[in-house]
Amino acid sequence: MTRVITVLLALCLPLSANALNVFSCEPEWAALMEELAGDNVEITLATTAFQDPHMLQARPSLIAGARSADLLVCTGADLEVGWLPLLLRRAGNPEIQPGSPGNFMAADYVRRIEIPTNVDRSQGDVHPQGNPHIHLHPRNIERVAEALVDRLAQLDAANADSYRANAAAFLERWSDARDRWEERAAPLAGMRLVSHHRSFSYLADWLDLDIVATLEPKPGIPASGAQLSRLLEQLSPAPPAGIIRAPFENEKPAHWLSDRLSIPVIEMAFTVGGNDEATDLFGLYEQTIAMLENYRE
Repeated sequence: MTRVITVLLALCLPLSANALNVFSCEPEWAALMEELAGDNVEITLATTAFQDPHMLQARPSLIAGARSADLLVCTGADLEVGWLPLLLRRAGNPEIQPGSPGNFMAADYVRRIEIPTNVDRSQGDVHPQGNPHIHLHPRNIERVAEALVDRLAQLDAANADSYRANAAAFLERWSDARDRWEERAAPLAGMRLVSHHRSFSYLADWLDLDIVATLEPKPGIPASGAQLSRLLEQLSPAPPAGIIRAPFENEKPAHWLSDRLSIPVIEMAFTVGGNDEATDLFGLYEQTIAMLENYRE
């Protein structure tokens, strides 16, 4: 028993004696943090690519991670509204509460799309601050990186030069990669797709994809048989290239429609870790474009 306890304690040691403890709500921000901070941070990740970031239980392990965090990095724009406020209350950590320097919401630093003009519960799970799935537009990654490195430097001035050097190197590589991706993806413009949820709106905005329908009749409302039948009738005259879905989304509605329209279901990585190739942000974007290329009309 002593041997096991020793091993577990060793695993809990921070990567560096002075490492910042970072609590990341989503894999994309954990991956960005690794690019910017390297061994200067120890990251607790709340979700994986196979979990819906809208819905999460405030498990004891997550409460413990939030309680010890120096910096909270989440998407914001109400993406985590169903679980993050409860987690913050239970953690009781003043360093990462809203309004504190240790509370960082990525969506605050980008141009959000699909902002509703009015909101009521009859519209489904509508986000008043706009679509929160911001990470599949590369310029959003750039803007978040620029803001996040400033926050890191504010919280950990001793390592500020290291953070800024890492950010400069990352942004240079990212800019070069973005240019390559945009040139490669130019033929995808106008590609017609169905999406399960509005998970890929920023990707569509970037690449000029045409999301002709969503399986959900309203955001967050599961597709009924009647809704799918209406979509089948609507799309049959000119079927789209495919149906895109994130790994955590219910596959059954997509396959029902796919079988009847004879079009593929394209399971995108959606975020870092969503498939074997999407091991970091660069791999996520490479794989995303490759998947679309495979099914271009």
